[in-house]
Amino acid sequence: MSASRSKSFSGPGKAASKPRAKTPVPDDAAALIAKSKEARAAKTWIITDGAVGMEAQGIAVAEAVGLPFSLRRVRVTGAMRLLPAPLQLLVPPARLLRFVATNERLEAPWPRLIISIGRRSVPIALAIKRLSKPHAFALHIQNPKVPARLFDLLAVPVHDDFEAPNAITTFGAVHSVTAARLAEAAKRFAPRIDALPRPRVAVLLGGESQAFSFPPELAASFGAKLAALARDSGAALLVTPSRRTRPDSLAVLTAAIKDVPHIVWDGVSDNPYFAFLALADAIVVTEDSVNMVTEAAGTGKPVYVQGLEGRSTRISRFHRLMQERGATRPFEGTLKTWSYAPINDTEMVASAIRHALGLETKG
Repeated sequence: MSASRSKSFSGPGKAASKPRAKTPVPDDAAALIAKSKEARAAKTWIITDGAVGMEAQGIAVAEAVGLPFSLRRVRVTGAMRLLPAPLQLLVPPARLLRFVATNERLEAPWPRLIISIGRRSVPIALAIKRLSKPHAFALHIQNPKVPARLFDLLAVPVHDDFEAPNAITTFGAVHSVTAARLAEAAKRFAPRIDALPRPRVAVLLGGESQAFSFPPELAASFGAKLAALARDSGAALLVTPSRRTRPDSLAVLTAAIKDVPHIVWDGVSDNPYFAFLALADAIVVTEDSVNMVTEAAGTGKPVYVQGLEGRSTRISRFHRLMQERGATRPFEGTLKTWSYAPINDTEMVASAIRHALGLETKG
């Protein structure tokens, strides 16, 4: 937006009009500057349904690309939600967006890069791409369940068993576990953890999902197994739940480990998740979360997987591939040491995006 300055002219036989006093506009100017900065900063939109795991993947790629980003948590509402996602693609994009509830407005200035995750975000991301001029570059993470050509790039984990000319196959989920992030987290939380004995075992708890369940009965037996491990090996437990962990299951597990050295994140104070990954000697993760297992494998440390109730063919395929890669083993209540190359394909995806957008290589 530009402002024009008017000039006063006097016609023949007329005296020049007296210049008007300038009206101070510091508040208006500040608002315009702020709006301009906001528009320039909104370079990447991450489009998700608000699931934490999905947002984490989008943020990981956005951070690796290097453009400023913002989250758009979206949900189709009204009669439009009755249409399957592939049919929503047939709706004019502006009309579709009128039926979308979101935490941030979906309007110009449009982003330069769109990162969408999950099937429900697909029609919305593609509507934004169609409305943007020039068209934004659109990356979708996971199998979009629509023709791949509608996106500029796809990042699909190998266990999704999906191939396309514009698809990058990743091993597990993209994530933001890097040496620098782990070092920073370790330094920040070390004073709270240094007094605990070694070995230290990080325990990453998932919980309820469409395919899996983590009831109190299972939490009790899992907690007992962890407590026995701590007593037998002199280990300390670093436990962090997720939003999907049932409060009653967490309470039962916490009670089971009360007599061994441990820390359980309260879900309110600063999240020690990355610090636990950094300061642990081994990691135990519940099987429901592809994200957490891949993040744990991003450390290169031994990763054990604790089974839950339920089953998913897709996630079972993921765990089989992780074991074949040498990153994970089933949790049987004992500790062993092994090594493998840390798993993180995020930079591979980010590099392809930077190249497509003509951005300078980071480094």
